[in-house]
Amino acid sequence: MDASNYRRVPLGVLAPRDADDIAAALAVCREHGVPVVARGGGTSIAGQATGTGLVLDLTRHLSAVLDLDPAARTAVVQPGVVLDDLRAAAAPHGLTFGPDPSTHSRCTLGGMIGNNACGSHSVAWGTTADNVTALSVVRYGGEALRLEQGGGDTPAGVRALVDGNLAALRTGYPALPRRISGYALDALLPEHPGGPDPVRAFCGSEGTLAVVTEATVRLVEAPPARALAVLGYADESAAAEAAPGLLPYGPLTVEGMAADLVRQPAGLPRGAAWLFVETGGRTPTEARAHAERVLRAADALDAAVVTDPAGQRALWRIREDAAGTATRMPDGTEAWPGWEDCAVPPARLGRYLRDFRALLAAHGLRGTPYGHFGDGCIHVRIDFDLLSGDGVARFRRFSEEQADLVVAHGGSLSGEHGDGQARAELLPRMYGDELVALFGRFKDLWDPDGGLNPGVLARPARLDENLRFAVLPRRPVDAAFGYPHDGGDFAGAVRRCVGVAKCRTTEATGADVMCPSFRATGEEAHSTRGRARLLHEMLAGEIVTDGWRSEEVRDALDLCLSCKGCRVDCPVGVDMATYKAEFLHHHYRGRLRPAAHYALGRLPRWLRLAAPFARPLNALARLRPVAALAKRLAGITPERTLPVLAAETFTRWLRRHSRRPASAGVVALWPDTFTEHLSPEVGRAAVRVLEDATGRAVRPAGPGVCCGLTYVSTGQLDAARAVMRRTLDRVRLPDGGPVVVLEPSCAATLRTDLPELLPDDPRAGRLAAAVRTLAQYLEEYAPDWSPPRVDRPAAGQTHCHQHAVLGDAAERRLRERMGLTGGLSGGCCGLAGNFGFEKGHWEVSVACAEERLLPALREAGPGTELLADGFSCRTQIEQLAGRRARHLAEVIAERLPENAVTDRAR
Repeated sequence: MDASNYRRVPLGVLAPRDADDIAAALAVCREHGVPVVARGGGTSIAGQATGTGLVLDLTRHLSAVLDLDPAARTAVVQPGVVLDDLRAAAAPHGLTFGPDPSTHSRCTLGGMIGNNACGSHSVAWGTTADNVTALSVVRYGGEALRLEQGGGDTPAGVRALVDGNLAALRTGYPALPRRISGYALDALLPEHPGGPDPVRAFCGSEGTLAVVTEATVRLVEAPPARALAVLGYADESAAAEAAPGLLPYGPLTVEGMAADLVRQPAGLPRGAAWLFVETGGRTPTEARAHAERVLRAADALDAAVVTDPAGQRALWRIREDAAGTATRMPDGTEAWPGWEDCAVPPARLGRYLRDFRALLAAHGLRGTPYGHFGDGCIHVRIDFDLLSGDGVARFRRFSEEQADLVVAHGGSLSGEHGDGQARAELLPRMYGDELVALFGRFKDLWDPDGGLNPGVLARPARLDENLRFAVLPRRPVDAAFGYPHDGGDFAGAVRRCVGVAKCRTTEATGADVMCPSFRATGEEAHSTRGRARLLHEMLAGEIVTDGWRSEEVRDALDLCLSCKGCRVDCPVGVDMATYKAEFLHHHYRGRLRPAAHYALGRLPRWLRLAAPFARPLNALARLRPVAALAKRLAGITPERTLPVLAAETFTRWLRRHSRRPASAGVVALWPDTFTEHLSPEVGRAAVRVLEDATGRAVRPAGPGVCCGLTYVSTGQLDAARAVMRRTLDRVRLPDGGPVVVLEPSCAATLRTDLPELLPDDPRAGRLAAAVRTLAQYLEEYAPDWSPPRVDRPAAGQTHCHQHAVLGDAAERRLRERMGLTGGLSGGCCGLAGNFGFEKGHWEVSVACAEERLLPALREAGPGTELLADGFSCRTQIEQLAGRRARHLAEVIAERLPENAVTDRAR
């Protein structure tokens, strides 16, 4: 599968190391009649990156920028190079590659050439075909050709084909900037500027003619400064009609979207639809002045100019994530590609959108249009029912009528992502039978055996064939989790992955976490998408035939850190940590589990039993032979050091402490397992902070309460539910108020896993709603309290569960009030609860830490405060960096009055 509605099962996958490997593979495949499809990032949404024969994965080894010439403004790249890697190489020279699809962090140049990708800056810099000057390609059978603008090699007969059909080629193509559909045979006309251009004719051929092995691309000057004019309009048609009038001002982008795409307040100007008009300049002042000229020229309801880079990124993220967020309607209904990117002349876009909305209504469908209004190109996901026969039939009827509507407006069925299986069948409606027949002849001259990506473009498969949903169970799949956003159906949860592959980014940016195991291994099977696809095949039962007992699925999920980063970083909110727990629950039901599941998965039980013997057990753990034996029996990797048990548990200390009477009010504090038995100093610090901030007594939220985290992460869901029910019986929240949870992973478990595992127990929802982190509680319930000033730089780790579930805005504001400067690392520390302790995970755990956390610690200067609210993060820092990080509560408590007295008393 790719990012489309389609699924074709290949015979195998090859990751070639060089052009010779590609040629050899193609020669063997031709000899045996095996079809071949070249694949980059697999972000295609029309199905052209799927194949039934051999898939060439060009991302593994052929991913280099071979040469970059700043003077000539060109670069030579291999087909698997990720667009952002090329842009990063060009950036020091003030250059960039102009086309920039929203998948720029993972799409490849080979894929962009195959689809003639465009992106949001095409109004300034054109399509990929406008920015490629030469190609080295290999035909089916192994013959290498060199294509160049105005010349180079072409298969015999191509020139005669063009010369014999001049009239059809001169009159058969609509004139519009985003005409991507079909083969660009008009680029081979003798009157084409610069002469016949086989490079342009090849771009957009979707892997059906030859396989690219090398490309020479043109680079453009990147404006040093940019500004964003955000213009609000009454509706999307008004925004669309305004867009062409802004093009004479030379914008870099003119993007549009309507209110139904914006799920949360985003600081947008007043209106129900918006244009994002980006401008550039040599200086921020010049870029802003350019944006203000656009603003004055626009007849908008409301407008704003955004120059702050962070503000611009936040707004662009809404747009870039749309391919994912639009797959769920506001009521949770699924929506799919299919008519993702057709294009019409920009001057007709407003009328087209009105007609398009009317056609949706006529078929009882809903969609959320957005896209490149300056080029007349619209993206949309539509709530097709692709699970039932009647729904698929309606999908076909709508597609046929939609094709006619686009053609009636002088448009192209594809304005960016290609035709693939989604639209190629309908090309006769756009081009007519004569020109489509020429497409077939052109394909045959390049690929007479029909071995390259059959079923795409020429002699295409039907648009309702090979749908990936057809193989899934028709009845809901029973699950332990409630999956409230997926109708309680595990198959519905798995369908949530639409394949846009944001999890395949090779470098985490900002606070993002997803997907640390993919970045550590580079293996598709260890990406969020790869795991979701394996679960899809498990449910289908055709390839993965042993269901929940599947070892292939188990092995792919084994390196999932359960960081939950995908829950927030994935545009559609896939929660692979939950899926992993669900799978392990079924996989090991009635079977012997790995030793680590018994040792680490039931950690709260063992720590309670060990608490009275903490001192002698710590002494034994310091004996290497004893520690080695314990780790071997517990399934713990030998590289790890066993944590030290607290000589006095936190709740025992708290019972002795209790300096304030409950009559002054009570703060409920959750005695999580880690604070209770392994880091009670965090709990003691939090008590001092809460007492100082509120004047209230601090009491445990209940005797022997446990969130069930370790049981969940190891898939022991029956035990997890039993622990959670016992906790709900014991928990005591004063007046039903909030509970402060110090350990982010436990807070996240209470907030999400608890109500999803016990959806029928109203107490679970109430407890989930009561959870607060320390900073959230202080901000909400002690707003007038002033924390002590620290006034020093900070470094460390934001817990991945905090990022994914709880948010860290309150923590950032609290640190700012304390004078702690600098940001904490995003990503994942790599320990991730039991993951980094389990045997076989050491290398990946270290690789995750080396991505962002450890480099940040090395760069931290003297006097830097090291922060990590999660026990796992602190442990990873101590064991890999040899440094002690602290919970924010400890840093605050250290500077409170009477702290020295309290410490001496302790």
